[in-house]
Amino acid sequence: MDFKIAVEQDEDGWYIVTVPALPGCVSQGKTEAEAKKNIAEAIELHLSALARDGIPLYQRPGTKEMFVAVDI
Repeated sequence: MDFKIAVEQDEDGWYIVTVPALPGCVSQGKTEAEAKKNIAEAIELHLSALARDGIPLYQRPGTKEMFVAVDI
């Protein structure tokens, strides 16, 4: 399953990553590659929690996005 992610670099040089389709799913990394790896893990955990709690997925438009692959 692929998810679009939004990547920003903060004032300290860290990359902050969010998943617009999964509000509250956020991670970071010292490099963009590390941030993408970390958000993939965060997505897996987020989806597991949603499934466990019976909460459906939805998408929110209007954010610059790119893709990250997640093996489930």
